[in-house]
Amino acid sequence: MSIIKRLLEGVKGNKAEFKEKYKQAEIELKIAKTLEERSKSSNRRELEKYVRDQEESKIKMELDKIHKQQNSESWKSNHSVMNKGKSILHEDTNILKQKNIFKGNKNNMLNKGGMFF
Repeated sequence: MSIIKRLLEGVKGNKAEFKEKYKQAEIELKIAKTLEERSKSSNRRELEKYVRDQEESKIKMELDKIHKQQNSESWKSNHSVMNKGKSILHEDTNILKQKNIFKGNKNNMLNKGGMFF
């Protein structure tokens, strides 16, 4: 039992150690990025932001094209209901061809010219 317990504690310890190292690395990266940004002029920062925004808009346009193409292909696929030639209403079902059960029956609510209550 104690061996399993030690193994589990070792795994938990590794995870905690990894998380701590990861947090430290994130903090160091954030500090480096902040220092780099502060060393640039405001015009250079604005230009780089503009270039990043342009790249993002191009990426978004490409993704939109891909999504539209995938959507179009899914509509054109053989699995689509529209291409099977069958009606969505399934006209060949027995439900629509059943005899009208209300046709020809007397209305029991009417009593010789008036409503029956």
